[in-house]
This record gives sequence, C-alpha cells and structure tokens, in this order.
Amino acid sequence: MKTASKFLVVVASLALGMGAAVADILISTAGPMTGQYASFGEQMKRGAEMAVADINAKGGVLGQQLKLTIGDDACDPKQAVAVANKFVSQGVKFVAGHFCSGSSIPASQVYTEEGILQISPASTNPKLTDEGGPNVFRVCGRDDQQGTVAGNFLAKTYGGKKIAILHDKTAYGKGLADETKKQLNKMGVQESMYEAYTAGEKDYSALVSKMKGAGIDVFYLGGYHTEAGLMVRQAREQGYGVQLVSGDALVTDEFWKITGNAGDGTLMTFSPDPRKNPEAAPVVKKFRDAGYEPEGYTLYTYGAIQAWAQAAEKAGSTDTGKLITSLRSGQFNTVLGKIGFDKVGDVTAPGYVWYEWKNGTYDYR
Repeated sequence: MKTASKFLVVVASLALGMGAAVADILISTAGPMTGQYASFGEQMKRGAEMAVADINAKGGVLGQQLKLTIGDDACDPKQAVAVANKFVSQGVKFVAGHFCSGSSIPASQVYTEEGILQISPASTNPKLTDEGGPNVFRVCGRDDQQGTVAGNFLAKTYGGKKIAILHDKTAYGKGLADETKKQLNKMGVQESMYEAYTAGEKDYSALVSKMKGAGIDVFYLGGYHTEAGLMVRQAREQGYGVQLVSGDALVTDEFWKITGNAGDGTLMTFSPDPRKNPEAAPVVKKFRDAGYEPEGYTLYTYGAIQAWAQAAEKAGSTDTGKLITSLRSGQFNTVLGKIGFDKVGDVTAPGYVWYEWKNGTYDYR
C-alpha cells in the first residue's frame, strides 16, 4: 500500500509538472462589445481571435499556447475599470485594449498598479501614454498628430469659409476636436462655431439647423460614426450640403449604413490602411475567405498581439518589466508593417492620411 501511495504521488507530481509546463498564457482584448460602438468591439474581437489562432498554430509563445478572454467595457470608464479588475483576478498577462480613450486611460491605472502590459490598438488621446505607466503602449497614432493634419487641411482648403468644430465631450472626441482647433488657429484661421453635443441622441436636426442658419460650409466632428452619420444624413434631409470632416472613428461600414448616399464625400483621417500592406495580405485573405472584411481596427488589434508575442520571444519571458525593455528596444514585423515604440510607448510608424467615403466604402483620397 505504501509503495502504491508513493507511486500515485509521483504520478500526480509529474502530471502537475507537465500541466505547469504546458499551461496556457492568458491574454485579453477589451472594448465596446455591446452598445452603439459595438462595431469597433467586433473589429477588435475578430482581430484578437485570428491573431491568437495564428500564433498558436505556429507553436504559441515561449512554447505555450495563448488563451484569449474578452472584456466588454461598452466605452464606459467605470465599466472599463471593472473589466480591468476582472482581468487582474483572472491572471491576464497582456491586454490588447481598450478602444475608447475614456476607457483605456482609467483602465491603464489598474494595469500599471498590477503590472500588466497594455497595448491599445485604437485609443488616441495623448494622455494615455504621456501620463500612463511604463507598461502602457499603443499601435495607433495620437490626437495631437491627427489634429495637426486635420487643422492644416481645414486651414488650407476652407480658410476663407465658415468652419464649425463639434465634439461629443468624451476624452477622444473633445481631445481630437481641440487639437484640430489648436492647429487651425495656429494657422491663422478662426472657427465660426465651436459646439458640444450629447452622444447617443437620435435627432441632431436642431444643431444642423443652427449650422445651416450660420452659413457653416464645413464642420469638423470630434466623435464617433453614429452621431456623425446622423448629422450628415439630417443635413441632407434639410437640403443642406455642408461638408463633413472627421477622424478615425468613422472607419466602420456602420457609418454608411446610417448615412446611405448622404455619406458620399465625407472626409476623415486614419492611419495608412494595413489591409494594403504586403505583410498583411495572407491574414487579410484569411479574413475575407471567412466572410469578414478586416476594416478599421481589426488588424491593429492583430498587430498589437503580434508585437507583444514577438517581444515576449525576444525577452524570453512574459514578465512585464522584461517586456517593457523588449518593446522599447526592438522592431517587430507585423501586419501593420515593421513597427517599434518610443520612450513613452507611442508607435513609431507613419502618421495619418486622408480617406473619402464613396459608394459605401472608404479609400485613400
């Protein structure tokens, strides 16, 4: 009996040891999986799932398979903190998130306190990395970069016209609108109207009428596709041909579903489309073969996970301190092209370019 007991103990110990050796590495993505911005959450989820599947098919990270968990913050700051704390309790090693800056910033404080690495695919507010911990990175650009491009364009193209600047009061929307306004004013052009609106409403006809009455020729919107789409559609319903210019939150076909043909000619800034990168071609094909178009931030989420995985292999560890050093000192081959990160965690990659919505799709202007 004693011999049998010893044998069972040895077998159990070996099993535990083998289990520990092949234990999954838990990573996550978080964003608006529900709510009015759920189309972006879907992009992130699809990108993360494909990245994990592809990495696991090639042997995983450091000989271990990745396991993905999804967090829904609905772009709500309080919910984002709750999601972050849930990730902590689950033992998540890395977060590819969040989407909205208003979620990423408070969540990043949790990740910094708990030593979890964060790479946002989409949050553009400068405060995320400027004021965040050393564990906070992003693979997208910043609002001060995007606002400079937008402000220069408005000054050059509409300098003699009446310009309105609108924002939705969020960290992302107001931040982007204010950076655009700052650059516009720096170029010697003063906007004719600066207004805040409330996100989530269905009727913006009063605001549209106010712009029409003021003779506004172009309005720059710091906010999301839902409200932008409603405003331009309601403007056309009033026979008002005002030009809409906005930012990267319009990179979803949900915008066109709201506007229909009224969205034709809408201009927006976004980083160079990774779908056109030769490095991304096999991944793009896999998405399309599966019946999904990897628009917007799909490939940015995929690329964030690629960068983390390559940094872990380079560091020989998933330890956050070692990963920070690895990310700041390395170059990573991703679907976004070859990328690196600067001293505050911002991506060193090409900046923003212009896109135009035409016939239900967006492409380079």
